[in-house]
Amino acid sequence: MLPFRVEVAEGELADLRERLGRTRWPERETVDDWSQGVPLAYLKELCRYWAEEYDWRATERRLNGFPQFRTTVDGLGLHFLHVRSPYQDAVPLVLTHGWPGSVVEFLKVIGPLTDPPKYGGDAREAFHVICPSLPGYGFSDKPATTGWGVERIAGAWIRLMGRLGYERFGAAGGDWGTSVTASIGQQAPERVVGIHLMPPLAPPDPATFGTLTEAERASIAALEQAQEWEDGYSLEQSTRPQTIGYGLVDSPALLAAWIVEKFRAWTDCAGHPENALTRDELLDNLMLYWLPGTGASAARLYWESFRWVQRLFAGEAGDVVAVPAGCSIFPKENPRPSRRWAEQRFTDIRHWNELDRGGHFAAFEQPEQFVAELRAFFRLVR
Repeated sequence: MLPFRVEVAEGELADLRERLGRTRWPERETVDDWSQGVPLAYLKELCRYWAEEYDWRATERRLNGFPQFRTTVDGLGLHFLHVRSPYQDAVPLVLTHGWPGSVVEFLKVIGPLTDPPKYGGDAREAFHVICPSLPGYGFSDKPATTGWGVERIAGAWIRLMGRLGYERFGAAGGDWGTSVTASIGQQAPERVVGIHLMPPLAPPDPATFGTLTEAERASIAALEQAQEWEDGYSLEQSTRPQTIGYGLVDSPALLAAWIVEKFRAWTDCAGHPENALTRDELLDNLMLYWLPGTGASAARLYWESFRWVQRLFAGEAGDVVAVPAGCSIFPKENPRPSRRWAEQRFTDIRHWNELDRGGHFAAFEQPEQFVAELRAFFRLVR
C-alpha cells in the first residue's frame, strides 16, 4: 500500500502541445449539427484551448490534494483515492467510474460525502470514500493478459476493501461501475451494506409489453435509437480495441473527439457538452486517458465484458442481485429501466428515484443531486 502522487514531467506536456499543433485535420462535416460526429470547428477550438490555455498543473495539484495510493491486487497494480471521514462510524463506500470517465468524476463529491457538516449536512451520513481507477484506466496498471472483466474487477475491489480494513461497506457506480457494483453484491453479499446504481441494468420485461407506460415506451425507443446511431464506439471497442487504440494513444485530437462526443450525447447538455461541464472539466478527464496512454487498455474492457452487459440491456433479467439496492435514474441516462423491470433482477430495491435533470456522469454533472441520492439510500441501510 504505497502513497502515490501525480507528477507529470514537463516534457510530456510539451509533447502534447506539439502533437495538437500539428494535427492533420479533415474537411468539415457536410451537416450543420453533430449527426456526423464532433463538428470540425468545435474540435479545432477545443484542441487550441487544450494546447494554449488549459492548465494541467492546477488539476494535478487538485488530485494531489487527496490521499492517493497504489497497491497490487490479483497481480495488477491499482491506483485509488482513499479519503477517510473525520467521523469514525462513517460507512466505507467504494465508488466506481466507467468509460469514458475517470476518478476525476468524483472530485466534487468527496468532500460532502466524507465531511457532511462542512457542507451543511449531517455527520451521521458520513462516508469513508474509496475511488479506484479501473484496470487499464488512469494510473492503474494495464492488464497484460485477458480475463480482466467486470467480475474479476469486482473481486479485486472486494479484496482491496478488506486490505483497507473494511469488512462491511457500501458500493456505488455508473457505466461500468454499475456492473462492477452489482457484481460486488453478488460475490460478497455478507459484506455489503447496500449497492447504489446509476442506473440499474435491467432489460425491458416482455411480460409488460401489453401495458407499457409512456416512460417505458420512451426507454425502449431510446435503446433502439442508440443501437442505430450511437453504438459505433462500443462495437469497435468490443471487437477491435487494439485497432482503435493506436489512434487514441497517438493522437490527442482523435482522443478528444472520441470521448467528448459521448459527453455531448450522454449528458443533460441541451446539445453542447460545455452546457453540462466546463471545458476545463472535459479536459481534466481527457488527461487521465492521454497522460497514461490508456486508449487501448480502457477499450479492452469492452472486449472483455460488453457482450455480457449488453444482454442486461435487452436480453433476459437473469443474474439476480439480492442485496439491498438503491437506484437513481437521471433523465439523459440510457438505459432508463422502469422499476418493475428492474425488480426482476434486483430483488431488494429500497430506494428508487427518477430525477428531473442530469445524465450519465451524475457526480460530475450534478454533484449535489448525486450526494443527495447516496445519502437517501444509505440512510435506509446503515
